[in-house]
Amino acid sequence: MKRRDFLKSAAATGVFASGMFPHVWFKDGSLARAADGEIKVGVLFSLTGTTAIIEESLNKATILAIEEINDAGGVNGMKIVPVIEDPASDPATFAEKARKLVLSDKCVSVFGSYTSASRKAVLPVFEKRNNLYWYPTLYEGRECSKNVIYTGAVPNQQQDDFVPWLAEKFGNRWYLIGSNYIYPKEENNYCKKLLDGLGVEVVAEEYVPLGHSEFSSVINKLRAEKPNVIFSTVVGDSVVALHRQYHAAGLDPETMPMASLTTSENEVAAMGAAAAAGHFTSAPYFMVWDSPENQKFVEAYLARWGADKVTHFVSEPAYFQVYLFKQAVEKLAASDIDPNTIREAVKGEEMIAPQGKVLIESENLHTWLWPKIGQCKSDGQFEILKQSADWLEPVPYSAYAGQVCTADGLTEA
Repeated sequence: MKRRDFLKSAAATGVFASGMFPHVWFKDGSLARAADGEIKVGVLFSLTGTTAIIEESLNKATILAIEEINDAGGVNGMKIVPVIEDPASDPATFAEKARKLVLSDKCVSVFGSYTSASRKAVLPVFEKRNNLYWYPTLYEGRECSKNVIYTGAVPNQQQDDFVPWLAEKFGNRWYLIGSNYIYPKEENNYCKKLLDGLGVEVVAEEYVPLGHSEFSSVINKLRAEKPNVIFSTVVGDSVVALHRQYHAAGLDPETMPMASLTTSENEVAAMGAAAAAGHFTSAPYFMVWDSPENQKFVEAYLARWGADKVTHFVSEPAYFQVYLFKQAVEKLAASDIDPNTIREAVKGEEMIAPQGKVLIESENLHTWLWPKIGQCKSDGQFEILKQSADWLEPVPYSAYAGQVCTADGLTEA
């Protein structure tokens, strides 16, 4: 695989934003189209701060896909030129950098965000300027925007199989813990609806600040309550701290496992396999998934970024969504490339991603995915215990009966 030193240099120095690669962007002053053989896109993932532990890998997956596309001849002969920004895990900085990418850099699309807090922070920028944001992260749903392409899982795609499976296997007393922002609270709302139907008792529901690292009081509560399942939506550096302190306290995943929607191979690598072994994650993708497409992805990622790196269920959509962008733009003449035409072109678009065939749902711009349940092993990888028989439709308002996201917006069913 070819290595693109200019991209690595650009990530460190920001030369893409400095005008080193001259090109022309124009259309109504705010929208953009390509000229001079280049298509300019933003890459907006945190390289510093509390969520950099995960977002840095999303940046790498995005850049890998761009390099591969460019090395293969680009998009209808045009090169994709990334403008890389570091929003430093801060929602306000996300919004500031998004405005720069849309208004100053005239990017035709932006790939970015991990947390829902950062997505919510940039959403007004993309809706006001009618630009397009590509969001690769599992998230809570309850959003219906014409300016976001959602390639991560929504609650029904992570929980519909996972929650009943856990209740049957481990029992009916659950402890819910998450980071204190919108995603964990909405995921827990959906979880509690499922638990109500299963007769499961929620013994506690607790939220900790982003970046929280002291879990001694939580460990004491777990000892006292002895829940059958710890349902975790903790994110970022806090995942590492929670698992390490659980392990150090001598708690046993065989009788009190953590079941997570947010703990991937990336966090496992940071915490050490011993702290993760025995715990469970629900996701559409695991690094061990056996397919030719995934083998190619994993080999390319390790060759580009280092043999000690891992792929995971957010880096995988960060990677494949760039290819969906490519497929959409390939349908367009260079003079017609803008966020509106790209959005229309990507509707119904499908490809064989590392996890399996994926498709952008035309009605809600979310993605059909393949739910899986994995248990972390002592080598830091997951064993896939259960997988869906077929890909699963995204239902972003699954927790809200009667509300449906359509191409015309949010409607009452």
